[in-house]
Amino acid sequence: MRLSAIFFPLALLAAPAMAQTGGTYTVTEQNIVDRKAVFATVESIDVVSARARIGGTIGELRVDEGHAVAAGDILAVVVDDRIAPQIGAANGDVAALESQLAQARIDLTRAQDLFDRGIFPQARLDAARTTAEVLEGQLAAARQSRNVLVQQSRQGDVLAPASGRVLQVPVTSGSVVLPGEAVAMIASDLYLLRLRLPERHARSIREGDAVMVDSSDLTGDVSPSGYIRQVYPQVEDGRVIADAVVEGLGSYFVGERVRVYVAVDERAAILVPADYLANRYGVDYARLQHQDGSHSDIVVQRGLDTADGVEILGGLAAGDLLVQP
Repeated sequence: MRLSAIFFPLALLAAPAMAQTGGTYTVTEQNIVDRKAVFATVESIDVVSARARIGGTIGELRVDEGHAVAAGDILAVVVDDRIAPQIGAANGDVAALESQLAQARIDLTRAQDLFDRGIFPQARLDAARTTAEVLEGQLAAARQSRNVLVQQSRQGDVLAPASGRVLQVPVTSGSVVLPGEAVAMIASDLYLLRLRLPERHARSIREGDAVMVDSSDLTGDVSPSGYIRQVYPQVEDGRVIADAVVEGLGSYFVGERVRVYVAVDERAAILVPADYLANRYGVDYARLQHQDGSHSDIVVQRGLDTADGVEILGGLAAGDLLVQP
């Protein structure tokens, strides 16, 4: 199988200038990069979970798969039926203590008045003052307990931890959830391409290497090129995994497959300008100039066209002198 049928040379590395003068061209070998076509999947850089902070029942579900959310948005409301009665009981305790404290302050005022007249003992006045102070402390503690329950009821709001798009909602209204259970999975707005290459290419790809997106997969404002952001050090199922950054992937679905070309090798090849080749009856010819000045047309095996010329797979060697036909 021809190498060019598998790899797609799209760029030159350290290519010397073409020796072309006055209608002649001197054939030279040049180093070109072989690019392998692979399928990459669109992935989000971060996938975060929106989790319930308390246990209870989903009383209200405000999002569905595909919805765009911002950080802090309320995605669902978890209702714990036990909290409302507890808050009611706490309100009752606070009201009872407030009544007792009001009565204790009245008793303390009366006892102070009688003590000032000299008809009330000091011990009774101290007891009344202590009773009022104890009730003030109990009332403050009851109010704090009630505030804890109220705050706990507010934690039933499930908030979006980051801006992005909702991928999964594994619950429905009326579902029972436990504290820490995921209510929604959110993909952040930053997308990348995840490549899986055969492990024989593990040592040939590097961070910063360029990747090219197949023109047939370009939609919207997607950039035709990108770069390798990260190469993972672990080989899985005989494949090395790498992430590539390409601008404009927001219009793709997460998990959508895109064909990309990635540099996997470098090799020597012969490239000639297209106007030095002629095609007659489906056969490609190049006009070779001999040392005595004579010309002859020779059959060449043509490869793929590149931006720097046409690759010649056979029929020419470095040092040959070509003349435009």
